[in-house]
Amino acid sequence: MSKTISSMTELQQKHSRFSSLLFGILCTCFFLLFSALGVWQIQRLNWKTNLITSAHQRIHLPPIKAPPQNQWKYVTFEKDEYRPVIITGKFLTDKNIFVTAVTQDTTGYWVLTPLQTADNTLTFVNRGFIPMDARHDFQNAEQSHTGATPQQYSVPNTEQTTIIGLLRMSEKNGFFPRKNNPDTNLWYTRDLPAMAQRLGLSSVAPYFIDAGKKTAPQKNLPIAGLTVVHFRNNHLVYALTWFTLAAGVLGGSLFLLRQKS
Repeated sequence: MSKTISSMTELQQKHSRFSSLLFGILCTCFFLLFSALGVWQIQRLNWKTNLITSAHQRIHLPPIKAPPQNQWKYVTFEKDEYRPVIITGKFLTDKNIFVTAVTQDTTGYWVLTPLQTADNTLTFVNRGFIPMDARHDFQNAEQSHTGATPQQYSVPNTEQTTIIGLLRMSEKNGFFPRKNNPDTNLWYTRDLPAMAQRLGLSSVAPYFIDAGKKTAPQKNLPIAGLTVVHFRNNHLVYALTWFTLAAGVLGGSLFLLRQKS
């Protein structure tokens, strides 16, 4: 009987040691994982801070010629976003895309129109903002090339026009409920490949251009020059979250081990 009790006690001790070892391994793994994620977010914070600094410096540079087709593959978000550029071409006003936009004052649309350049490539230009209730009249003015119905519209030159603005990279599709629906021509983000496919266009630049204020008189629509230089930078919050979780795992495991001992 005593041997049986002794065997059971020894088995329980082995089970307890195994459980403690497994618990310790799991806690160590989670602690290391959360700490590594925190360090990674600190690295991302430094990267994003440098990116923001570079963009704010770049936006004040003199405009350069928009990258031609043979340079498209070298255009990147990190080195080219918000770079002032200049481009000349012909607007294809029968292929406007209206992207839902929210400004400080109202809701409306960004008007994106393909600009055909001399080499027969296309670059989308964000010509500016129109209020939501002006879309129908704006489309009519574009098609008829007449002025006003109740507001004055800036009709682009159907021959050659020169645009000075900021280079912007194509945006990713959003998530429900603000997800693009090309079939119904409903847009929330400036997803250039999807827009080109919707319009049946080829040789489209991987970037678009936010037209500057001088593109049209400010009393006319679209209202250009409303670009806001903004980067989301939540990496410090994410880093603190991961480090807090790591500290919680460490503190909780030490407390439980002390309770057992």
